[in-house]
Amino acid sequence: MSIPTRALGALTVSAQGLGCMGMSQGYGVGDETESIATVHRALELGVTLLDTANVYGDGANEDLVGRAIRGRRDQVVLATKFGIAGRGPDGPAVRGDAAYVREQVEASLRRLGVDHIDLYYQHRVDPDTPIEETVGAMAELVAEGKVGHLGLSEAGAATIRRAHAVHPIAALQSEWSLWTRDIEAEILPTCRELGIGVVPFSPLGRGLFTGKLTAEQIGAGDMRAGLPRFNADNLDRNQAVVAAIAALAADRGVTPGQLALAWVQAQGADVVPIPGTKRRTYLEENVAAPTIELSEADIAAIEAAAPADAFAGARYAPGMMRAVGR
Repeated sequence: MSIPTRALGALTVSAQGLGCMGMSQGYGVGDETESIATVHRALELGVTLLDTANVYGDGANEDLVGRAIRGRRDQVVLATKFGIAGRGPDGPAVRGDAAYVREQVEASLRRLGVDHIDLYYQHRVDPDTPIEETVGAMAELVAEGKVGHLGLSEAGAATIRRAHAVHPIAALQSEWSLWTRDIEAEILPTCRELGIGVVPFSPLGRGLFTGKLTAEQIGAGDMRAGLPRFNADNLDRNQAVVAAIAALAADRGVTPGQLALAWVQAQGADVVPIPGTKRRTYLEENVAAPTIELSEADIAAIEAAAPADAFAGARYAPGMMRAVGR
């Protein structure tokens, strides 16, 4: 299997990346041996973009990814993030001041066991620090060779413009899938105007679009238990929409997850989704999506089967939503 490449600004990556968060937090108990084997299999299949963050597993995920790529660094476009300095009932505590940027990049470099990060994102925008200060500090890391390219995550259109005026932004990472299409109205056109690539996280709706998720699987330690879309009533309604996607997928001879992921892949040559998994079997299913060709009629049928307003529940609880789109 050969995965094509795409551009995130001036950075060339595989057309699909691998989100590594779930290997260390969010979706139940992890298995480090299988997780590392999944990273190795991704590289064998031609996936180059690996995505982590300093906050995932409170640093444990960066440590795991660092161990997984040891001896394979030249095969990897390594992305990590900073900015979420703590979590609470009212949402994340966010920092973007210059001192914090420098402190966190040094900590990430140590955990990852590398001398540079290929793509360094601000995870959430700090409302109390001008974006010019944050990106200015990030640009200094580029000049020093510690970082190759800069990214933002879940930023608003005006912030993206201000950041890009300080230093070119290669990528915007935001949630984007059939049930999360918020970026399409204003943020996506802004990115395209400025030549910024888009990296959708949770392109499979946190597992919903696989068609395999049940309420019984959302147990202790699973972040979905706290997301409105996955409460009992909303989940039933949302699974009914996914059933329509499953019917279309069956007609194509693919899985529901592959079809939903192919829809994201088809949104443009500047779109590089990073479906997360900690198992090789799901990885191998996901990486088939870039080879699924969808016609305009196919895309229209998918969107008619799963219109964004058919899904029930907010993405996050209110506190977390306040940190999105700043």
